[in-house]
Amino acid sequence: MEYQGNITIKPVDKNNWSDFESLFQSKGILRSCWCMVWRMTKDELKQNNSACRKEFIKQRVWSNTPIGILGYSENEAIAWCSIAPRETHQRLDGNEELKNVWSITCFYIKNGYRRKGLMKFLIKSAENYAKENGAEYIEAYPVEKDSPSYRFMGFITTFEEIGFNFVKMAGKRRHVMIHKI
Repeated sequence: MEYQGNITIKPVDKNNWSDFESLFQSKGILRSCWCMVWRMTKDELKQNNSACRKEFIKQRVWSNTPIGILGYSENEAIAWCSIAPRETHQRLDGNEELKNVWSITCFYIKNGYRRKGLMKFLIKSAENYAKENGAEYIEAYPVEKDSPSYRFMGFITTFEEIGFNFVKMAGKRRHVMIHKI
């Protein structure tokens, strides 16, 4: 199922930081994570709380480090996909033999927009954004649909339908999947 709605995609930057901030301060788990789970350095892990995570991600945006894309319905940010160069992440356990790899590590779609095919649209939009910025591969780390954790990373079947290929396991639940773009 392809998404049929009218969604605009924009990379997160200084100009739309407030939209990113509003989405992450809405209901749900985003309020505390700020999509820093896979980004935090050893020094940042020493200050691992919600306020610090927000400041750490903001520092990345202000230094023009790619962090991801927002999906907008009209002027409201309603979806998030974390897509950034793999080297801006930590501990992903991906395929280190490949170069020019960007990693998809997280999704969030507001209630009311879920189960409408928006995930595939976000993944394709993330691929386009990464390719425009020099990526040759996209790496993702999805889980089985019945996984008790890491569900924010997406499901294996969604990535398989788009053409991602399994490479190896990363831990007990995450499946490293690659797509050449």
